[in-house]
Amino acid sequence: MLGDMMGMMNKLKDAQKKVEETKKRLDTVTLSEQSNDALLKVDITANREIKSIAIDDELLKDKEQLEDYLILTLNKAIQKATGVNEAEISAVAKDGMPDIPGVTS
Repeated sequence: MLGDMMGMMNKLKDAQKKVEETKKRLDTVTLSEQSNDALLKVDITANREIKSIAIDDELLKDKEQLEDYLILTLNKAIQKATGVNEAEISAVAKDGMPDIPGVTS
């Protein structure tokens, strides 16, 4: 019984380490998003850190339009990055979880 418990604890520690490694790796995964007409482009990491924003000169003429473009495009980029982040972390965590009787995933 004690050996099983120690094995599970070690497996949990390994899973935690893999999750941390995956989080670091996701800092290097860059995703791109753009407005429908490509006047605004955003690069974001899978950990949801904005890396760059490129704004077409046409958008600089209208403050309200630029603000709308920023909100829409940044939200799409964050949503995309969140999807990648959650899928990667979930896969690593699930793979590393020990089999605990009575607990299903």
